[in-house]
Amino acid sequence: MNHQLSNTHIEFYQKNGYLIVDKFLDDRELAVWREAVDEAVAARKNNRLPYNTAKIPAKAQGEAVFQQRINLWMDHPGVRRLMFDDRIGKMAADLEGVDGIRIWHDQALIKHPWANPTTWHQDNTKWSFSSEHAITIWVALDNVTLQNGCMFFLPGSHKARLKDHPAAGNRVGAMFETYPELGGLEPAPVVLRAGGCSFHNGLMVHAAHANMTPYPRRAFTCAYMPNGSTFNGTSNVLPDSTLESLQIGDVLDDDDQNPLIYSRRQAERIC
Repeated sequence: MNHQLSNTHIEFYQKNGYLIVDKFLDDRELAVWREAVDEAVAARKNNRLPYNTAKIPAKAQGEAVFQQRINLWMDHPGVRRLMFDDRIGKMAADLEGVDGIRIWHDQALIKHPWANPTTWHQDNTKWSFSSEHAITIWVALDNVTLQNGCMFFLPGSHKARLKDHPAAGNRVGAMFETYPELGGLEPAPVVLRAGGCSFHNGLMVHAAHANMTPYPRRAFTCAYMPNGSTFNGTSNVLPDSTLESLQIGDVLDDDDQNPLIYSRRQAERIC
């Protein structure tokens, strides 16, 4: 795994809100990731989540943009091993300059042939915690091209303070109607070879092309939150049983739901 980050990498990420890592996985590792994710998606069948939650229907319907299966680490040992790799946790912590990293949720994102585009949006505004240091890794399991649904980032947009987030529906440019100043930013396409990855901040404004090919485009992602993040009242992917016990301001530190995968303090003690 290509997990070493230089100061140049970190500075680029913190300025632009994203980083592309070519050859993140070697061929053997890529085969392991593909096998684990394919098995987990098949086993999950039509269930988007492994539990019930008030916000997201358990049964997937439509999926015109992509097939999404969330928190596969909870019910597939192979995916769990991949997601608990502290080398990835350290990368996330180093890029965001935080002491500890917890899993928010993983997800398989499969853009099937001819699938629709993903509209411009931010991630963290939909999640159950609010942080300027949320971060996501996005791993390409297939080659990702301009034709089959690559992502686009608006460099530096993670520093904008966007308060309103209108429902985009199927309007790709809805974000720019509310924030016309973002329309002056030049989008950066995220073209990746299989085994490459990108990291992006949870407030990065991003989108993805339609898949204009007869082949699926598979990716596996994991969103992370800084250790110590607190509940903001949004249910998102939290199970109903967890929501019943939470109050706004409670620390999200349940290792069964949001496991700690990297702690700088623990790593320093071991060294």
